Amino acid sequence: MNGKEFRQRLCAWFRRHGRDLPWRQTRDPYAILVSEMMLQQTTVAAVVPYFERWMKRFPSVHELAAADESEVLALWQGLGYYRRARNLHAAAKKISLGLAGKFPRDYDGLRDLPGVGDYTAQAVRAFAFDESVPVLDANVIRVVARLFDIRTPVDTAKGSAKVRGKLEELLPSKGGHEFVSAIMELGALVCRAGRPDCLLCPVKSFCEAKHPEKLPVKAPKAAIKERSEHAAWVSDGKAVLLQQSTARRWGGLWRLPPLDDEPPSGPAVELTYSIVRERVRLRVHRMRKGGLSASAEPRKAFSLRELEQIAVPSPHRRAIAKMIQEVSDRR
Repeated sequence: MNGKEFRQRLCAWFRRHGRDLPWRQTRDPYAILVSEMMLQQTTVAAVVPYFERWMKRFPSVHELAAADESEVLALWQGLGYYRRARNLHAAAKKISLGLAGKFPRDYDGLRDLPGVGDYTAQAVRAFAFDESVPVLDANVIRVVARLFDIRTPVDTAKGSAKVRGKLEELLPSKGGHEFVSAIMELGALVCRAGRPDCLLCPVKSFCEAKHPEKLPVKAPKAAIKERSEHAAWVSDGKAVLLQQSTARRWGGLWRLPPLDDEPPSGPAVELTYSIVRERVRLRVHRMRKGGLSASAEPRKAFSLRELEQIAVPSPHRRAIAKMIQEVSDRR
């Protein structure tokens, strides 16, 4: 493959068709880190308004480092996977306090920040510091697997190494910001999952895949497990009792008090949500406060207006809304 010609065509296409995303308008490593943390397991369309609100409230790493965790989690609310928010907060504290505000530029220094793995470290190096490094997200992996007709499962060590090696062959000697942005955008807009728009591809003449819609190959996934969770609805119509989680999952967030066993009366409302490889049925039961068992986790009654200002896991916020609606319908 003529790497130079490939890069020229790809980057020329990107200059014409690349999306005008807010994090592409800056080289601030803090802003890049925020965007990359938010974009993990979340769509671009969903992230844009959150990123803009976040940068307005916490325009620098120092403002974020000085913030209370409760405010950080509240502003993150709706994005899910709250551990990302905590890691971002912890990274800001480390940079602001431990590194005297100096953002690390090298790979090892970036990897040493809480929540920063290989992909995020390389993305910050490319987008903030214009380094020509391999940045492997789902879009890039798909593009490279198709370009070189890689049929080894890309989510295995062998397959990942093949993809990384081929991507490194395509990298320019300098100017990583534009190239990495361009190849990611190609995967997002043209070389999409499923059936790609090959007729619109600016680099289709370089592609070796005979059946690109079948690539990339992935190893078989474990079956999705199903389980039920039970929670209590304790309310006088003006306030709702919530319990603050101290566990790793949803730590620091306010949720409906969990129940160990399902009451015989059955749920008032139920909904389903997914997490990792599980599908969870959340069943909410009307209870009296005195009917709850003791808990080491703090509990507090919040007014309906206060509920809008605190960090609540999305499934529980949906359950609360359904319960409020259900109560309203009964009147």
